[in-house]
Amino acid sequence: MSPDFTSLGLPASFIVLYLGVLVGIAEGLNRWTTVSGEWTRKIVHIGSGHVVLLAWWFSLPTWMGIVAAIVASIVTLCSYYFPILPGVNSVGRKSFGTFFYAVSLGVLFACFWRIQQPQYVAIGMLVMAWGDGLAAIVGQKWGKHQYRIGDMNKSWEGSLTMTIVSFLVTLLILLAVLGNIWQVWAISLAVAVVATFLEAFSQLGIDNLTVPLGSAALAFYGSQLLAVS
Repeated sequence: MSPDFTSLGLPASFIVLYLGVLVGIAEGLNRWTTVSGEWTRKIVHIGSGHVVLLAWWFSLPTWMGIVAAIVASIVTLCSYYFPILPGVNSVGRKSFGTFFYAVSLGVLFACFWRIQQPQYVAIGMLVMAWGDGLAAIVGQKWGKHQYRIGDMNKSWEGSLTMTIVSFLVTLLILLAVLGNIWQVWAISLAVAVVATFLEAFSQLGIDNLTVPLGSAALAFYGSQLLAVS
């Protein structure tokens, strides 16, 4: 069956408009205000994660998510070498996080969307969007208790934020899909701990790949064990 482009046009246009406004706000802040590149990047980082919820709501097909991820990957990769999106990639350090973020979306769509399990795509992307995004903000602004992993400086405040937010994101999604059972709380806690570990030990922005994939996979297999039992 060929895709119905007519019915997909409106939701796709809405998502493109949403992303355009989001990136426009970040670029505007970067060009005409004193807001740092790290903060404008977090606006896009957190906001773009909600594209998954829009895609879930509109029941978009798998191929559309994969194509969108490929396009985003190409654009973000080019932006590291050309000044296409300075408000998104101006982080003052070497990082391919934005590229990995787009790649993770495509991989999650290919793995879970095609088997009608969009909740795990949402878990992966939103744990990264909100967990990592707020952890960075809290760590930079209120991170007083530092620890070091290799050449990276982390804060316990930021890592705790990552754990709490990841737990809440996973819990809310699984509660909506599976209901309020104790196993859902256990899976959510496991996802939160693993996501925090992956974020803490990742370099060059690769946590934007490992955290979404690891969180989604753990939640999925935990839910599968729940179904078997």
